[in-house]
Amino acid sequence: MSQKEIAGVTIDVDDSGYMSKFEDWSKEIATALAKENGIGELTPKHWEVIEYIQKEVQNGAALSIRKIGKSGVVDIKEFYSLFPDGPLKKATLISGVPKPSGCV
Repeated sequence: MSQKEIAGVTIDVDDSGYMSKFEDWSKEIATALAKENGIGELTPKHWEVIEYIQKEVQNGAALSIRKIGKSGVVDIKEFYSLFPDGPLKKATLISGVPKPSGCV
């Protein structure tokens, strides 16, 4: 396990750069991670998706692009436009949750 400084805070991350402790997550960290990963400013729709992902993971649900597209929060096309170049990877990374098992 390694550490990374982001938004003035040192966090524990796994080998893929995902946060190891969700309790360290904050909106400031999410905003910094979004900028670092080419997302830019997080819009209200980004925050809706982030909250949905966090709630699903806390409830033990497995995440997939298809599941998020059927959530009613965002459709698949919009999910790809909000989080381009690997939407599930980027969205979960910014949300502070573990990397989904289906992501390589």
